[in-house]
Parts: sequence; structure tokens; C-alpha cells
Amino acid sequence: MKPLEQDYVKKKYDQVLPGGIDEWPVVALSRNREEFVKEVAKESIARIKSITSTRSALIEEIETTLFREKLRIKRNPWAVDPEDEADFLASVKSRLLEISHNEDKEEIDETLESILEEIIFRYSDEIAGNFKKSRYRFTRSFVTFGFARLLNASRARGFWSIFSTQYTLQDKINITGEVEHLRSLTRKGTIVMVPTHFSNLDSILIGWVINAMGLPAFIYGAGLNLFNIKIIAYFLNSLGAYRVDRRKKNLLYLETLKAYSSLAIQRGCHSLFFPGGTRSRSGKIEKRLKLGLLSTAIEAQRVNYQKGKRDGLEKIFIVPVTLNYNFVLEAPGLIKQYLKLKGQERYYVENDEYSTSYKISAFLLKFFTKGSDISVSIGKAMDVLGNYVDNDGNSYDKHGRNIDTQEYFTQDGRIISHNQQREDEYTRMLSQRIVEEYHRINKIFASHLVAFTAFQIFRQRYTKLDLYNLLRLPEEEQVIDYSEFKEAFEKVLKKVHNMRNEGKVNISPHLMGDPDKIIDHGLKNVGMYHAKRPLIKNKNGDIITQDLNLLFYYHNRLEGYNLEQYV
Repeated sequence: MKPLEQDYVKKKYDQVLPGGIDEWPVVALSRNREEFVKEVAKESIARIKSITSTRSALIEEIETTLFREKLRIKRNPWAVDPEDEADFLASVKSRLLEISHNEDKEEIDETLESILEEIIFRYSDEIAGNFKKSRYRFTRSFVTFGFARLLNASRARGFWSIFSTQYTLQDKINITGEVEHLRSLTRKGTIVMVPTHFSNLDSILIGWVINAMGLPAFIYGAGLNLFNIKIIAYFLNSLGAYRVDRRKKNLLYLETLKAYSSLAIQRGCHSLFFPGGTRSRSGKIEKRLKLGLLSTAIEAQRVNYQKGKRDGLEKIFIVPVTLNYNFVLEAPGLIKQYLKLKGQERYYVENDEYSTSYKISAFLLKFFTKGSDISVSIGKAMDVLGNYVDNDGNSYDKHGRNIDTQEYFTQDGRIISHNQQREDEYTRMLSQRIVEEYHRINKIFASHLVAFTAFQIFRQRYTKLDLYNLLRLPEEEQVIDYSEFKEAFEKVLKKVHNMRNEGKVNISPHLMGDPDKIIDHGLKNVGMYHAKRPLIKNKNGDIITQDLNLLFYYHNRLEGYNLEQYV
């Protein structure tokens, strides 16, 4: 039997770059922020003009942007939005009306150029991060100290335990997987980390994990809504975040966002973004990734080769990461949104459950005063084509043959300047490989397994019911005899162990040993924060649910492994 990976190893990692923070690419980027914003704007304008090759096409895109932006600030305004936004949009509308009455083509082009430049510069400046190395040091210490104090207060008794140093964040946040591999590659090239996304906590968590592994600061996309809260905005800016506004779906904004990501990677900034685009509403591991930002890694690799930069320090490595929780604080709201969308209610206002300092403080307090652990699984790095790489950054295909990634961007011995169709196909290939790696490195908790087993039992009992009717089962039908549950659970558990031995998934050490104890551990931890628990034992010792929607959410974590047939 394959030896079980230790749940975690308490280890303090030295900084990968011994020269210190001044050598970090993100510091150079921040130092020259104004110049970089201008470069992003210039690149974005060039992209947009290449897509809108005629004057009428450009006017149409600007008009579409104007319409969508006015709709956004009317239907879903955020506190972080610029105060002059409505006035700016009104100005754009006025100038577009002037164009429609103007017959001077030269003046029309000049006005269009001015409008486009102003819109794109606003977007570029909004997106750009504002990393400060002095703030980074403070934030790194504050987050580590503050979270650890909450952890000690929750695990030891008495008021004075908050000042204890008995427990550290590594007692709660367990980093497993290819840590040394990642550290080695950080010296060899540029890392693009792509984690799963389940909770608002993810952005802060992954920032701490990067520091705990001794890596330099990454730039990473954080939802603009999180910048509504001044204290969180301070932390995010300090940790290297740039702003992503998921409300903006227009071409002008999306091309600016992609230009920012691509140019930063080309400059050697280690980067992180959530390729699922937003938190998983269903609780499932992402199966379909957003290809926009992912394509910027492939573009940056091609540009590096065009500039004559070979596979040494300019190679780009993709590192999948899974974040594994026993409970997600936002789960009730997320699954409700998912079911509304799946039920054809196509429009809803994407409210943020944690939009004030009080709410985010309560969020963190509740999280760290619960006993449940987190596991962060670091996957094996790949090149931008999805091939695994070794510690020296050399790429190998699925047959173990060494390959040169530059050949994928070469035709007749020359580097291809740009081939959108080819790069789109490479992006799809990489996306699929990331999803496969998510499932391989995912760590199954006992809480995931009990939820999956219970929901599948209900589903198989009522095969004639669709999902929505199943979720409305009468309370008296929401009971599973313990012996029936245990029998099904043991079958799924056996299959999960076989999959782990085949290298298809990881498991928590809590999934070893006596099945009754594993079940008890899973029931104790699944959705442990929620007022209505997804699963508990009743007074007769049988399994019941207090919230079928939540049970469905936590069950979904194991979708995609074809475990249904074993229940």
C-alpha cells in the first residue's frame, strides 16, 4: 500500500531569494507603477484596435461598454467605485453623440482615440496593484501574529491564552504536496499559481501560504469588492493584489485585464489568479476554467521566446493548488445562488456577504475559533502546454521524453509572432490539465465523504425526483438508518483508498482506521459552523440532515470521481 502522506510537517522555510525583498520583481513593478500603468494602457489599446479593425466596430464596442457600465452602477454599485464615474460616463455619451453628427473623419478619429485612451487608462489604473515593501513586512507579521492569537484563544482555555504561542498557523493550515519542487522552480523562472476558489478567505490564506513557503510576494487578482473594506484593502495591497471587477464584462475592460497580467508575467512577476473566475457556487472543484487570464501565461511565454529569451530564467511554470476546507462560511448563500442560476433565474445581483469591517472581522473570528483544519495541496508544476517539469524546469511529455516548449511556438524554424487559433487551443489544453491536476491533488476529508455518501443515498432512494424536488424532501424522509449508511460509506471509503494508492487523489489521515470513528469525525466537522448542520446523528443514532441544500453543497466536493456507483 502506498504510504500515506503526512497531513503536514511543521517546518519553517527560509526565503528562496537570499538577497532580500529588494530583488523581488513585484517590488520593481510597484516602484515603476506609473510607467507600468501607461505600458498596460498602450498595450490594451493596441489589442482593442486589432480586434475592432474598423471605425464602426470601435464605436460599437465603446457604446456597448457605456451601456453596460451605466447598467452596472445603477443595478449593482459598490462603495469602492470612483465618485466621478457617473460624470465620466455622461461625458463619454455626450462625445459619442457629437461623433454621430460629425462628418469630419479626422475629427471623429481623434475623438474616438481620446475616448478610448481615457477609458483604458482608468481601467489600467484601477486594476494596477500598489505593493509597498514596508507594508508587506508589517502585514506579513500582523497576519501571522493576529491569526495565531485567535488560534491559541480557540484551542486553549482562559483569556490569557490569546497571548500564548503554543499553537501556530501551521497547526491549523496544513501545507502539503510539492513544496520543495515549487521553491526550486521559483529560482528558475516565473511561477503562475492557479488555486481552486471556495471562500472569501482564500485570498488572505494563499497570501500567507506563499510567505510561509519562503517565496517572494506574488501579484494576484482579488475581487474589487474586497477593496470596499479599508483594512482588507490595506492587507491586499500590501500582499501584492491587483483589482479584478467581475461585474465588468465588456471587451475594453477584459483586454486591459489580460494585458496587465501578461505584461507583469513577462517582467518576471510571480502571479496568482483563480482560474474558476469566482468562488465555486456549487461546492464542486472547478471543471470549466475561465480562459482569459490563463491565456496570458501562454502569451507571455511566446513573447519571451520572441524576445530571444530561452528556457532558462524566462520559462513560465503553472502550479495548480487545491484549498481544502471542512466548512465554508459562505456556503448557504453560495449554494442558493447556484440553484437559482441552475433553475433558469439568470439574473441576480451578486451581493457580497462580507461587505463591512464588522462582517469580515466576524468572519475571521468564527473561522479561527473553530477547531477545523485547512489543507493546502501544492501540485506538481507544469509548463504552459501542461507538461510536467522537473526541479530544473525541464519539460517531459506523458511518456517521460524531454521536450523543448519553444518548438510549440515555432514554424519553419522561426518563432510565430501571433496565432490566436493556436494559442486558444493551447489554453484549452492547459485548462484541461489543470482540472485533471486539481482532482489528483485534492485531499479528501472525512467530512467530504460522509456528505457525499448521505446525499447519494437520498438520490438513489428517490430516482424519479429531479434535484429541486429532492431538495424539498419532507423532514420525515430525511433519515438514513446508521447501518445502511455505514455499509454504503465503507464501499466508497474502500474505493477512495484504491484511488489514493493509484495516485488519483489524496486523502486525510482521518480516513484511516475504524469506519465508525471516521464517520464520527466526518459528522463532527462537516459544515460545523452552520446553524443548521448538513449531517448529524439523531437520538436513535441514525443519520439526518437539517439542511439538504448544504448537504448537496458539501457532497459536490467529490463530484467527478465516479464514486456514485459505489453507494
